[in-house]
Amino acid sequence: MYRTNIVKLFTKRTSVFREKQWLFSLLVISLILWLIFLGNSPLRDWDEGTYAIVAREIYRTGNWLYPTIQGEPFLLKPPLMQWLIAWCYHLGGVQELTTRLPGAVLTALGVPLLYLVGRLAFNQSLPALFSALVYLTMLPVVRHGRLAMLDGMTISFFLLLLFCLLKARQNRKYALGVGFCLGLIILTKGMIVLLLGAIACLFMLADGQLALLRSPYLWVGIVLGNAPAIAWYIAQWQHYGNTFLEVHFQAQAFDRLTQTVEGNSGPPWYYLLELLKYGFPWLLFLPGGLYLAWKKRHNTWGSLVLLGIVVYLGTISFMRTKLPWYVMPVYPFLALAIGANLSEVWQNRHFRVRTWTIFLAIISIAGLGGYFYFFMKKQPILIVMSIVLAISMGIAAWLVKQRDRKFIPVLFTGMYLVLILLVSSQSWIWELKEAFPVKPVAALIRQHVLPGTTIYSSFAYNRPSLDFYSDCKVISASIAVLKEQFDKKSYLLLDNLTLQQTNLSEYHILGIADNFTLISQSIK
Repeated sequence: MYRTNIVKLFTKRTSVFREKQWLFSLLVISLILWLIFLGNSPLRDWDEGTYAIVAREIYRTGNWLYPTIQGEPFLLKPPLMQWLIAWCYHLGGVQELTTRLPGAVLTALGVPLLYLVGRLAFNQSLPALFSALVYLTMLPVVRHGRLAMLDGMTISFFLLLLFCLLKARQNRKYALGVGFCLGLIILTKGMIVLLLGAIACLFMLADGQLALLRSPYLWVGIVLGNAPAIAWYIAQWQHYGNTFLEVHFQAQAFDRLTQTVEGNSGPPWYYLLELLKYGFPWLLFLPGGLYLAWKKRHNTWGSLVLLGIVVYLGTISFMRTKLPWYVMPVYPFLALAIGANLSEVWQNRHFRVRTWTIFLAIISIAGLGGYFYFFMKKQPILIVMSIVLAISMGIAAWLVKQRDRKFIPVLFTGMYLVLILLVSSQSWIWELKEAFPVKPVAALIRQHVLPGTTIYSSFAYNRPSLDFYSDCKVISASIAVLKEQFDKKSYLLLDNLTLQQTNLSEYHILGIADNFTLISQSIK
């Protein structure tokens, strides 16, 4: 009996040590992927440029309670991201790295958090580990998580909420964390807490945790955790009145459900196309994962996956306003389903040889195509990335054909290396190529114009990133407005065609950068 107890104790300690090893390893490789060369590319429109301007004004003025943008009230989003960026500015100065650092670190924490959630939901280590590694190597999660955007932070807070919810089954004190996580989600992205909170409540119902609603720990956590968010909202309402309610709640939240905001529309299957575009190779294993989730729908992990995917994806699919990053919170649920399927393959060797071999071979061939394309473009890092993709997918296809389960670690390793190489290049933010590069134009403005000056531009729309780098307010305007502002001795930033069309007289060219000319009235 004594010997049996010793063996059990040793086994338990070994298991705990292994769990800590996995957690530490996941944390390290996640931080490497999310932080490496984080500041190697300019800030992107719109969110990055906007949050950077707001955070810089907090940093300069010390006005933490009522954030502003270009001196005007910033009412669009809650302040947590801007607060964290401003804090990083105090530590490391105003730059791309410090702008992206808070979101990147918090998004990276989502990987070990997903492992913890999976460990409790599956009650096994292997599917939890596979789920975390899938989430780690999903391109949209890595790419958007490295940007100064709200979605990666929101997901990590939600995963922490789910962890606390699952742990509360064993220890009610963890229910305190549920309320604090709700408060963090509110301070990060506002009204999305209604949707994520609904998923958590439905999961409690499906998992038979309604007794938790009677726990004082849950309600104390909700009161204390939401108190800072409620206090901030009350302060904004008292300071700005109904204007805050109309902008923050009506325009930024509810209008997006029923109206197309700023032309960002799409069909109900918009997000399915997003998943198809950027979900490979892991989408190969999603059908099997969803089938397993349906079979295990009465289990903890099955109900969590199905509720998360159906409720969240269904809701955003029927929103009128559609943006690619709105789909981000569905990726942890997809990762859990895919991780469950990969674990089933690993343990029971259930292969779909023909389908998986063909698709992995196609990805390998695409990698070869990428090699030739980037070779012509003379981009050495992306050339190596294409080679790694082609080789790893080719090996994985061959192993699948041999019914060798080692194709799974090959896929994880290959995708991780591919993503490391991608973010090491300057091509991981490809939206920067959709318009002119802002840094040369911003340098031109800084050289000739005092900070805080308003400049009128012929470009089709305002660019927050240009405002950030130039430290000025650059406003898009029609030709008529440009002429009017020129007469008022304002600075104009004009493309070559507009400069010819305006027929301005007696103007002085201050400089030219990337097809844009900065002019002012001639000094008489």
